[in-house]
Amino acid sequence: MPNWLLPENIADVLPSEARKIEDLRRKLLDNFRSYGYELVMPPMLEYLESLLTGAGQDMDLRIFKLVDQLSGRTMGVRADMTTQVARIDAHLLNRRSVTRLCYAGSVLHTRPSGLHATREPLQIGAEIYGHAGLEADAEIQELVLASLALAGISQVRLDLCHVGVLRAIIAEDDSARNQDAALFSLLESKDVPGLMTLSRDFSVQTREALLALPGLYGDATVIDRAREVLPKLAGITRALDELALLVKQAGDASVTVDLADLRGYHYHSGAMFAAYVPGLPNAVARGGRYDHVGEAFGRARPATGFSMDLRELARLMPGAERKQAIRAPWGTEPALRRKIGELRQAGEVVIQTLPGHENEQDEFDCNRVVVFENGNWILKTLG
Repeated sequence: MPNWLLPENIADVLPSEARKIEDLRRKLLDNFRSYGYELVMPPMLEYLESLLTGAGQDMDLRIFKLVDQLSGRTMGVRADMTTQVARIDAHLLNRRSVTRLCYAGSVLHTRPSGLHATREPLQIGAEIYGHAGLEADAEIQELVLASLALAGISQVRLDLCHVGVLRAIIAEDDSARNQDAALFSLLESKDVPGLMTLSRDFSVQTREALLALPGLYGDATVIDRAREVLPKLAGITRALDELALLVKQAGDASVTVDLADLRGYHYHSGAMFAAYVPGLPNAVARGGRYDHVGEAFGRARPATGFSMDLRELARLMPGAERKQAIRAPWGTEPALRRKIGELRQAGEVVIQTLPGHENEQDEFDCNRVVVFENGNWILKTLG
């Protein structure tokens, strides 16, 4: 096997694509900052227990593991940055007030998360800690849609769901609560026959509500249908009220509601969402409320946030136009060095041609040249 081949679902990013990704990263982080989000940079490696804290055992299968030669303990390469940022809020910053944090960095997955997905996403995201109200969820949803708009994407479908519906349904039924993992799996696949079999010993109210959930999928009118067919429980009413408000806050985005889509059920604690855009089979962004994660780090804090893969998002954007640049000869003459320095200080890209070579770039179009005429170094337009 050639030693230049990379592992499956791992790829280099070449100049023009790398520039597109980096420009988008800067644009999104600047926008996060305009909302008051502070940038943090968690480490690539942590002890395994820390990476798994609060994230559920599903994450264990996604993490590459290695042994730390200094301590002998098992370490993991992060597969997600959300838990790391929660640790920073709870254990390092330890603020009493609302805290807004954002981040951007590579993560590594043992397996691709979806069709054509990379195993090395460039994850970017934002989190709000310290506010339990729906206002924080609405701000995160707004930030997701604003981020997609900055990437030039206007056609967005927002899928909403809420873990509070299922939790309220099974709260008073011991038999159902003991089967929550199985219920989650069956609801995710909308396996109605499986639900009928599993729920045979549940109470009538619980069983009927569970069997109704797979059919509660569609546009925003699903919320009204759910109010009619689901039990009048406080937890269900609160969850549906929150979804209704988030639908109103979605603006021009197309919204669907799926009360059986409980991906992240054991991690999240409230409203959840996934954003889909034309051209990608996988969700381009995911997020929601996860109030209990900070408890594992010694401090319970309400939390909500989202993350997305910059590499996947950048693939949907048109190729960047080649930047106009200036070609200059290589030389040590003070006047030439001054001229090149002045042009660069003014924001120009100046590429010096090394002796015996021609310039080859994907990103730059050298439409001007520095030449020596009449005793001065001047700028001339080519063509």
